[in-house]
Amino acid sequence: MDYSIWSYFLSLLLFIVFVEQIKYLKKKRFLPGPSLVLPFIGNAIPLVRNPTKFWDLQADFAKSSELGISANYIVGKFIVFIRSTELSHKIFSNVRPDAFHLIGHPFGKKLFGEHNLIYMMGQDHKDLRRRIAPNFTPKALSTYTALQQKIILQHLKKWVQMCSDNHSSIPLRLLCRDMNLETSQTVFVGPYLEEEDRKRFNVDYNQFNVGLMKLPIDLPGSAFRNARLAVSRLAETLSVCAEKSKKELNSGGEPKCLIDFWMQDTLREIYEAAASGSPPPQHSSNIEIGGHLFDFLFAAQDASTSSLLWAATLLDSHPEVLKKVREEVSKLWDAENDELITAEQLREMKYTEAVAREVVRFRAPATLVPHIAGEDFPLTESYVIPKGTIVFPSVFESSFQGFPEPERFDPDRFLEDRHEDRIYRRNFLAFGAGAHQCIGQRYALNHLILFIAMFTTLIDFKRDRTNGCDDITYVPTICPKDDCRVSLSRRCARYPCL
Repeated sequence: MDYSIWSYFLSLLLFIVFVEQIKYLKKKRFLPGPSLVLPFIGNAIPLVRNPTKFWDLQADFAKSSELGISANYIVGKFIVFIRSTELSHKIFSNVRPDAFHLIGHPFGKKLFGEHNLIYMMGQDHKDLRRRIAPNFTPKALSTYTALQQKIILQHLKKWVQMCSDNHSSIPLRLLCRDMNLETSQTVFVGPYLEEEDRKRFNVDYNQFNVGLMKLPIDLPGSAFRNARLAVSRLAETLSVCAEKSKKELNSGGEPKCLIDFWMQDTLREIYEAAASGSPPPQHSSNIEIGGHLFDFLFAAQDASTSSLLWAATLLDSHPEVLKKVREEVSKLWDAENDELITAEQLREMKYTEAVAREVVRFRAPATLVPHIAGEDFPLTESYVIPKGTIVFPSVFESSFQGFPEPERFDPDRFLEDRHEDRIYRRNFLAFGAGAHQCIGQRYALNHLILFIAMFTTLIDFKRDRTNGCDDITYVPTICPKDDCRVSLSRRCARYPCL
């Protein structure tokens, strides 16, 4: 009896595995990729163990195809990796209900919730972007640069002291992450986040970050469940900040941070709706705004950390570039005058901005932009992406197409006499394209330029180089394998008093 039951279950299991394999091969068709995959989990284990190796293999598969695409299977999901720049643009330009839905993470809806900015499309998405636009006007950006510089300086001084106390090099990744988290908190919600809330915020954000890289096992105590609950708490904390901002502006206060610039127009529209007897406008409730603020934080935090680390790494390995940056900054900004870098000086740092853009091109922080196919979609004349497929356009691979000598770190390509940023604009996808192109890219570039200017002017630094230290690792954005270990010392006669 027992033998018959076990035989039945074994036969059933083998049948399910067989059917699953057939479904995978039917979707895969002629695309390069593994011919056989493990049942149920597919290649999720290799992805979690070594994401760099996994995605490099997918890129190699795609290179072997004339279409520039490859296939695989992860936790019950058929995936398509896209190396081709033109096909990536086709995905980005077809974000709509009957084509592709941006998801940000393979299991993002479980983490971020259904109403996240990432998942919006159509008029609702346009209306929200219109509301967000005042956050990134020249006046607003100028307010942020002052806040950014003060925080950068505080952390640079702390890092140098750590090196001095330890008499050794230090890894920058977590230090940069903490600096960026404080910067984001201060720029986005300024005085509305109390000190105790900041500490809890940091713990929750760390739990969220850990969960991003784990299997989507949504059980009590699992990293994924902890991350999902942390997102809810973070959005709730930020919603309280939105409420405080509205009260401050209602009492006649001037904008001091991003949420203030956002709430100015939002409050006006709320009053106009109330005067006409209409319901409050969409995206104006505190809880909605808190959720969208978290979207900003997620977009700004890890991508920026990645870029700062690669900037330090690449400037150390390219001393001729470092020399030119220092020469340009010294002509425009004297740190010992105890003055902030102004918006005008920032605009005049043409070479430093070219370095920042080349850092982002050479090491695109978020290498992949996952979408899900809402319907069967004819990607090419010969291949239709099946409904439900997770599609991964690779902005990293696009960065190494089109540009002359793309494997060479060459900031001059972004200067006016070569203007490769315009000629090869379609290959520069680090900030996305189409309706969901990053609305805060000027803010992100300003932060990177300010960091490069201050880091190189105020500090002498040297990478503690070991074999493979600059290899790429995912955490979840990409960073140097050794977390960018450096030795730091003060370069300026004294730090500025900002």
